This record gives sequence, C-alpha cells and structure tokens, in this order.
Amino acid sequence: MPDVILRAPMVDALGHPFWSALIGLIVMTLVMTVAVMYATWYERKFIARVQQRLGPTRTGPFGLLQPIADTFKLLTKEDVRPATADVITFEAAVFAIFVPAFIAFAVVPFTADWVIAPVELSLIFLLAISGLSFIGFLMAGWGSDSKYAFLGGMRAAAQLISYEIPLILAMVGVVMIVASADVYQIILFQDVVPLIVWQPLGFLIFLIAAVAELERQPFDIPTGESEVAGGVFIEYSGIRWSMFQLTAYVNMYVIALLGAFVFLGGWEWPWGRDIGWGYQLFLTVAKMGLFIVFFLWVRATFPRLRIDQLMSYAWKVLIPFALVQIFLNGLVLVYDLPDVFLLITSGAAALLFVFVVYQSVRVQPREPLQMVSVPARSSV
Repeated sequence: MPDVILRAPMVDALGHPFWSALIGLIVMTLVMTVAVMYATWYERKFIARVQQRLGPTRTGPFGLLQPIADTFKLLTKEDVRPATADVITFEAAVFAIFVPAFIAFAVVPFTADWVIAPVELSLIFLLAISGLSFIGFLMAGWGSDSKYAFLGGMRAAAQLISYEIPLILAMVGVVMIVASADVYQIILFQDVVPLIVWQPLGFLIFLIAAVAELERQPFDIPTGESEVAGGVFIEYSGIRWSMFQLTAYVNMYVIALLGAFVFLGGWEWPWGRDIGWGYQLFLTVAKMGLFIVFFLWVRATFPRLRIDQLMSYAWKVLIPFALVQIFLNGLVLVYDLPDVFLLITSGAAALLFVFVVYQSVRVQPREPLQMVSVPARSSV
C-alpha cells in the first residue's frame, strides 16, 4: 500500500478563504442547476429507449430545448399552498432539503488541485450532511397537513435512516483500510489499485444503499404515485416543487461522486497525477457518469418493492453483511495478512451475499398441471 503524504489544496483565487469558498459555492450551484436541467433530458431519453419510445423530440433538435421549456413553465406556474398548512414548516422544508445538498460540494475534490474547502474528515462531513435530508421530508410531510404527504414523510424518514446504516458501515470498512476519513486521502490511496478490488462486498452494499438513499426505483416508496400520490410533494407546486426535483438530482450527483472517489479511484486511478488536471476532471466525470447510468438503468428495469420488503432487506441482509465486511477487514488488519486476503475474504462474502439475495427473490416455478379424469355427466 502506498504512503499518503499529500494534502488537499484549497482554491483561493480571491486571496481570502471565505470569499473564495462563497464564490465557489455560487458557481457550483449555477453549474449544477444547468447540469440537472439536462440530466432530466438525458434520463427521459434513456428510459424512453429502454421502453422502446423516442422521448422528447418536439422542442428543439433532439428535444434539447425541452429542459429550458420545462424550467420556464415551472418558474411561471402558480404557486399554491394549502389553507390549513403550517406556513413556516411548509416553507422551510424546501430549504432544509435544498441547502445541505449543495453544501456537500464544498468538500468534493474534483481534481487534485480543485477543492473549495478541504476538510480532514470530509468523508464524515459528506455522510453527515447527506443524512440531514430526512428532516426536510418530515417537515414537508407534517407541514402540508395532508395524509398522503405525512405518510410519505414518515416512509422517507424510515427508509433514509434504515439505509444510512449500511451505507456508513460500508464506508467504515474503507476507512479501516486507508486509515483516514479524508476523501482526498482515500483517492490518493488508490493510485495503483482501486478499492473496489479490495472491497467488492462493500461496493455492492454501497451501491444498493445509495439507490435507496436517493429514493429511486425500486426504492421510491416514499413518493410512489400509486400508493401515496407523490408523498411529500403532493401539496407543492411551481418553483418549490422544482427545488425538490433539483435537490433530488444534486443528491444523485453527490452520491455518484462519492462512489467514484471511494471505490473507483476518483481522479487518481489510472495515471491521474501523471497526466494533469484535464485528464483528472475527465476521470471524475466519466466515473460519476457510470454511477448515474446505473441509477437510470435500475429505475427503468426494476419494479417497486413493498414497504415490508424494503425494511427487511436493510435490516436482515445489508446490515449483517456490512458488519461481516468490517469483521473480515479487522481480521486481515490485526493479523497483518497480505493485501490479497482483503480480496479473498471480501470476494467470498460478496458471492455469499449475491447467493442469499438470489435465493430470497427467486420465484419458485409452478408445478405442471395435472390432468384429472372426470366422469361423464350422463353416467352419474
């Protein structure tokens, strides 16, 4: 394993850390807004292809102006609020979800020299700030004074808390190997071999828990149209509804970046520091894109789980296997075994994990029809 000695530099173009960080966040917010607009276009096109449709085609060439038309419609749409809603909670819920999602970008190292605010415990900061969203969902559900919204908020809180545990436990296994909770140091650690090789079980657990944290299919129970009519979003419209959607896509970007940095080597692997910042940025965007395409593919192909299946999957499958991963890592590290034992133990546990999941969701084939002779009515 390589020695980690470098530290993340801070972008300080204005000569003062506060103003540089503030300008960086504003620029990142504007960039993410445009990126989210065209992420919706790409998702509609991708899912349409999966379902053998064309997707947006009427507005501009290839439907490229459709996101601009949708944004204009949402900004000019009438903004209504239920007369019995709690005004403060109803209004503040949007910002309780919106603000933490963008603050997470402050500690994301897009390249070796591009970090808005380096933090030594940036991995813990990212996990903590992304876990605040359930408070906003609870506020939106309670403040809307709607049964569907309240039920959706309670479902969102239960789901996010349940899947936050295996997500964090998967990261604990990584921190044990790297001996650091700094995302920058975790990226530097993977200059030769990405951590997905040493932690295949942790990667699988992270991938599944990430889909649940994003509330995307098949884990979209809090916002299911057929069950809770949109959940916490049912009473929101116009620009407030668009802020919820914007936050959902920003969270998808953050989780995709986290997976790319922690398990795929981020901008470091392969040959990131040897070539330069342009190649590093390409690696970051390409690996983030892999996760995003996976999220879209899962949405287009898997049916929605029931609430009991969702909770059982977290507490009976993901969390026990995440604890097994931590135990195996501790075993290798305490006895100072070669690194290849990390792959052997985690790989074997990953195969067992896939087998258990396959057996739990496998549908038993129907028994063949038995032909039974029935006496003729005239003979009775």
